[in-house]
Amino acid sequence: MLAAQNPDAQRIRNFLEQELTPLALGNHKQRAGRFTGYYEPELRGSLRRHGAYREALLKPPKGLVSVNLGDFNPQWRGQRIAGRLTGGSLKPLQSRAEIMAGALDGENLHLLYVDDPVDAFFLHIQGSGRVRLDDGRVIRLGYAGQNGHPYVAIGKVLLEQGALSRENISMQSIRDWLAANPAERDGILAQNPSYIFFRILDGGDPAMGPPGAAGVSLTPGRSLAVDLDFYPLGVPLWLDAEAPADTTGARIQRLMVAQDTGGAIRGPVRGDVFWGAGAAAAENAGRMNSEGRLYLLLPRPVAEQAMRESE
Repeated sequence: MLAAQNPDAQRIRNFLEQELTPLALGNHKQRAGRFTGYYEPELRGSLRRHGAYREALLKPPKGLVSVNLGDFNPQWRGQRIAGRLTGGSLKPLQSRAEIMAGALDGENLHLLYVDDPVDAFFLHIQGSGRVRLDDGRVIRLGYAGQNGHPYVAIGKVLLEQGALSRENISMQSIRDWLAANPAERDGILAQNPSYIFFRILDGGDPAMGPPGAAGVSLTPGRSLAVDLDFYPLGVPLWLDAEAPADTTGARIQRLMVAQDTGGAIRGPVRGDVFWGAGAAAAENAGRMNSEGRLYLLLPRPVAEQAMRESE
């Protein structure tokens, strides 16, 4: 409300500093957590399958349902399942490997075709992106659903196989390995059974990101994906974390807003920084795997009460 009535950066900053108190967060008394990054990639694509454009991006199949199990039993808080509603029953959807093999080909789900299966895979991980068509137009895609299978990081798979070292693991090194090992590429991609479905987004400010879970456009460098079991969307947070792949001691120390979530974001000291679109954003997002701390900004009386209760 203050920002809408008085869109003055200094006044807003004064309000935040005077009225809000940072509350350090922890996970079983561990204050440090892991922070990664994501971005809005741009792919090359076409509305029809031809030439190099062979990899399909799909819209959700009919009957796709996502269920928050915590709504049924508090013991299942944080657990979700998804599947297809068929004949009054919820049935599992196919895995990535099965979909890659054509399990949904007869359902007319194709939105677009892109020219690189690795680019398509990383679009699934980011959850949204832009596709530059062969006629020059740009179409923005947003998250529209998931097949209900658990997310498995292929970087972890390559690490366990000894293909990559822990010190060298990043989106860039994973891409390099996939490019250097085309015969093994599809088998590695299929190790992640999770599969994302998309929708076409209309309009939007090209300088801003796609809509996050909060339904508003993500702000590069300021929007944070969090675990919604611990934070409501829209809450202000202060992030203090190592800069992406930086060896000079530089840190990210800035105000963030919880505006999104993700399948790999689990726990109270865990977050995913949205970096925007373009080459620099891809570089930061791909290399960010930082230790950091997170502080919840609360109205002063609420923060003081919370600190008293934790003593």
